[in-house]
Amino acid sequence: MAKGTIGEYAIQLCRRAIGNFLENSTALSLAENEVPLKALKEKKGCFVTLHKGGELRGCIGNIGANAALYESIARNAALAAFNDPRFAPLSAKEFPAIDIEVSVLSKPVALRYKSPQELLKKLNRKKGVIICKGGRSATFLPQVWTHVKGKEQFLSELCMKAGLGSDGWKGKGLCVQTYTVKAYKEKRVDKQAMAIPGF
Repeated sequence: MAKGTIGEYAIQLCRRAIGNFLENSTALSLAENEVPLKALKEKKGCFVTLHKGGELRGCIGNIGANAALYESIARNAALAAFNDPRFAPLSAKEFPAIDIEVSVLSKPVALRYKSPQELLKKLNRKKGVIICKGGRSATFLPQVWTHVKGKEQFLSELCMKAGLGSDGWKGKGLCVQTYTVKAYKEKRVDKQAMAIPGF
């Protein structure tokens, strides 16, 4: 990844947000004029995923485009590190071993279907999926496709995540949306790099 790209800034921002919380126990606050890239000022949904030794260590995000991207990235990085209920808060000792991935979401689009079979046929393995029914909802990023055996398992696990039961996708009234992501993965050299000017 070329120096100065959106991806590099996004990763550096995550590290700064997590590091700031470790040092000061406060959320990172940036003024818009401190953000050097226009694309980071656009309102988009995003997820921040943390891995340690190849294993998930935290993942938090927002689907709705309700804040500037740089604000969402910083907030979600801290939440993934310290507020994912599946994991203990990240320690300062663990921090250097964490690998970071930022996923920037496109606007979700409704996927219309008339039967479970048609739903399976229309699912695209390159897209993330959102489901909702009766006030319950859940999403899987496109990256999840690499960890399941097929579309049925993908939907079953997504429905279980939403609290709808593994066969929830076979019933009526399930709303489905899909989206694409632009994923930015941290390179090992990024961890040794100096902070980007302006950050």
